[in-house]
Amino acid sequence: MVTLQEKSVKFNQNIFVSHTGGDLSSDSGLVLVKEFMDALEFSELAEKKLQLPENRAYWQYENHTILEQLALQLIAGYAADSSANILRHDPVFQTILGKESLASQSSISRFLDRFTEKNILQLQELNQVLIDKARLIRNTNEMIFGLDSTHSDTLGDQEQTDYNAHYQTYGYHPLVAFNGMTGDFLKAELRSGNQYTSKGVKEFMTPLFEHYEKVVPVTNILVRGDSGFATPELYELCEEHKSHYVIRMKNNRRLVQLAEQYVRIGDNHPWEKTEVHYHSISYQAQKWTQARRVCVRSTREGGELLFRHEFVVTTLSEDTSSEMVFKTYAKRGTMENFIKEAKNGFFFDKTDSPHFIENHARMMFSVLAYNLVNFLRTSCFQQEWTGLQINTIRLRLLKVAGKLVRTGRSIYLKLSSHHVFQKEFYQAFHRIREIRCWI
Repeated sequence: MVTLQEKSVKFNQNIFVSHTGGDLSSDSGLVLVKEFMDALEFSELAEKKLQLPENRAYWQYENHTILEQLALQLIAGYAADSSANILRHDPVFQTILGKESLASQSSISRFLDRFTEKNILQLQELNQVLIDKARLIRNTNEMIFGLDSTHSDTLGDQEQTDYNAHYQTYGYHPLVAFNGMTGDFLKAELRSGNQYTSKGVKEFMTPLFEHYEKVVPVTNILVRGDSGFATPELYELCEEHKSHYVIRMKNNRRLVQLAEQYVRIGDNHPWEKTEVHYHSISYQAQKWTQARRVCVRSTREGGELLFRHEFVVTTLSEDTSSEMVFKTYAKRGTMENFIKEAKNGFFFDKTDSPHFIENHARMMFSVLAYNLVNFLRTSCFQQEWTGLQINTIRLRLLKVAGKLVRTGRSIYLKLSSHHVFQKEFYQAFHRIREIRCWI
């Protein structure tokens, strides 16, 4: 329990500050998120998909209720489990979750203790079903599988923590996949810190290909990745599923020699100007089973003598120019923004449990929270707001003061009369009402 204090302020000696306002909430805007979650049938799906080992002799909270509480806490910006000790008595949290009292920090810890590898797969299945529902709302038929890996710091002797030479620190090295067109978090897998970028990428990607080929067909799939994913294993997987790819390649002597053949320098060459040339070559590395198209970008900065060569391997035909291939690859930079949003906004890199499986579960909670907000933002916000980050969304729509008023038959959630973004709040609210008719 928080110690009650009362403080006077120096700028006006007649003002006294204390946390004794009673059953008020600073997160009343979460009712908008809960309304959207209900439209997606989140609670029903979570109850169906998540089947934890039930070894509790006595229990008060259903598993899907704790999961929903954790998702809302992350969306509201509360990373620490200990926040639940206060939030469990928050009137808005209680009301939207339909509970007189919510799970405490100790209940959340026991919840995590029961997770197994099977339950991690169930969370991924839940995430996939939600993505499919969001695709129906958006009515999109094309996808970009954006592949990347990132780093999560660990402190102390945590399971499977290890040194990563690229990041030069200890931690985990998760593998992630986003939809490059919508920002949806397609999949995440927690790995030991010493795993190479493309380690296990075939096993990671195969279920995604199969799902979008059989369960929810799409017209075109493009796979995009940096040089860490330049492996024949991934090329062959994409070709097997008839999907295009644009993947950066690391420089090697043979590629540079081939690229240098296209460099032409005359007697009156304008050395002071920057030059950029695009080419396309057929190339087969020693471990490749066939030759593939490699696009080359050769750049010489003004005042320099030598060209710098960059390479992208692709299945796109010659009808797509090498310059366009590089422009398509360059949009891979949006992946960095998605990862930063997941980390900074939804605490994706919060790995403070001693057990690996618990950290994997926490990571999946963040994936679910990220996607719920991304679905809401891209499906229900006005066009000017679809690019907002979660911190701005919290400020404008979620962190709204409110109080509950109960009558004999009804519950009224009265938000602040001075909420600046009331118009946008109700526009999103009405949009959710329309979505209910579609899914």
